[in-house]
Parts: sequence; structure tokens; C-alpha cells
Amino acid sequence: MYSYDLEDGWDVVRPLGGGPGVAGVQVAGFRCRPGERLDMRVLPQPFVTVVLGLGDAELAVDGGTGRQALGSLVAGPAPGPTRVRGRHFACVELKLSPVAAYSLLDASPTDMHGAVTGLDDLWGARGRRLSERLTAAGAWSERFALIDDFLVEQGSRAPSVDAEVAASWSRIAAGRGRVRVGELAAACGWSRKRLWARFTAQVGLTPKRAAMLVRFHCAAQRLCAGEDPVEAALACGYVDQSHLHRDVHAFTGWTPGALAGMVTSVDTDTGTDTPRVTEMTDVMDSAELNGAERKTHDA
Repeated sequence: MYSYDLEDGWDVVRPLGGGPGVAGVQVAGFRCRPGERLDMRVLPQPFVTVVLGLGDAELAVDGGTGRQALGSLVAGPAPGPTRVRGRHFACVELKLSPVAAYSLLDASPTDMHGAVTGLDDLWGARGRRLSERLTAAGAWSERFALIDDFLVEQGSRAPSVDAEVAASWSRIAAGRGRVRVGELAAACGWSRKRLWARFTAQVGLTPKRAAMLVRFHCAAQRLCAGEDPVEAALACGYVDQSHLHRDVHAFTGWTPGALAGMVTSVDTDTGTDTPRVTEMTDVMDSAELNGAERKTHDA
């Protein structure tokens, strides 16, 4: 069963219930609607984003390393100023929590910050084969099952983060960033120094930076949805509007007001546990997606 939605020119399919049977992963299928163009700013977010392109279309990615043409890509939690553009594009998108990314991606977490890169840098030939199989699949149910199998296998051959690091991340996420490092250390029975070192090595962010990013993401969701900055600051635990302004500018280079109405990588649905539309079976499957793929090949 799936939810089906329209978002900023995209047709979107999500499995109801969250996604694969791998903790810390959300999955969705996207297709650029006929006649629509993608033009999106990538904002810092508290997860690693993996995009597996379907078909031959590529995205033009402008970032710190210049312009890249990528069919599949990965963006770390803090990719730097990045703009993504394209048309006739379809993909499966994975959002991996930093804890899940440590086990599922063949790279150090610290290597995934500062840029958007091609997926070949992480999964190599396995990633290419997965994209090919996803493209050839005839239904979304088959694509999501392929993703599930791939992630289970990938996770079985990689190390896991320390239980204390995983617990600290969970507390940061549950508290929307409103937690002190001393509280995290006390809860897991480590010194602040040990927690800081292990967390940074395995998550790729310091505990303090992770908390700031989670709180910023809460605010960015609300701001991009058009919420008043004062209300967003209050809801997300900022001292005042100027505190919010400093964080938004530090993470994006923009003001809170500039985010309103901007097309970004942030999901503006703050109630992500509740499907936004009615349930569907495999209605939007091969006929829908393959139509977009035929246009891709003809373009």
C-alpha cells in the first residue's frame, strides 16, 4: 500500500508504514511531471540523501565543486550551497539517518560533508546494478522490495555504530535538538570527551552540531511552508527570532524570510508520520513511470 502525492511538480509515491525493513531509512519514488522542470535548493538536513535515478536522464548539480551531471547522487547532512535542476527525471530517494548511513554507505561519514557527489563514489558497481534493476522493474512494489533486499545485504556486511552513539542520536532527534551534550554523556555513561570523539567519528558531526542541525531542520520545514518566523522560532526551541535568524543564515546564507516559498530539499510536511493522501495499491506503477521514462529516452 502506498500514499500518492504531488509536490512542487513531482509525482510522489511512498510506502505506507515508512519504508524498508531497515531502521533509520525512509524511501520514496519521484517522477517529474510532464511539462515541469525541477529547480531546487539543497538545504542542510539531519540525514544523508541517496538518489537512484531511473532511466538515462541526469540532474545538473551546481555546488562547491562546480557543475556536475549526475544520474544518481548522494548528499551528506551539510552539503554546502547546492542547486539541482533537471527535467523528465524519475528516481527512488532514500533518506538515511546518520546512524543508518554509517552501516549502509561505503564511506566515512566525514567524507560526505561539503558536497553532493555521484553515487559511484560510495556504492560503485553495486549501485549501478541497483539503478538498472530499479529502472527495469515493472511496479513500485518491486522497486521498494529491491531497495529493501539491497539495504539488508549492505547492512549485514558493515559495522554498526556504538550503542551509546545511537542512543545519543535518538535523544537528539526526539528532542528536536533541544538537549545538552552533558545530558547525553550522562545518559550513556561516557565522559563528554569520549562521547564527542566517538559521536563525531561515527556520525560525522559533533553532538552540538548535530543538535543544531536537527533544530534548524525543524525550523526550515516550517519556514519553507510559509510559517511566520516568530512562530517557527518558538515552536522549534529558539530563544527568539534573532537566534533563529543567526542559525538560518549560518546554515544557508539566507534569511528566514527568504526560505518562505522557496523550492528546497526540505519536506514541508511536519507531520511525516501521517500520510497526506488516501491509500493506494499499485496504481501508479509501470504504466505511469515508464511513460516518463519513454519521454526521457526521447528527449
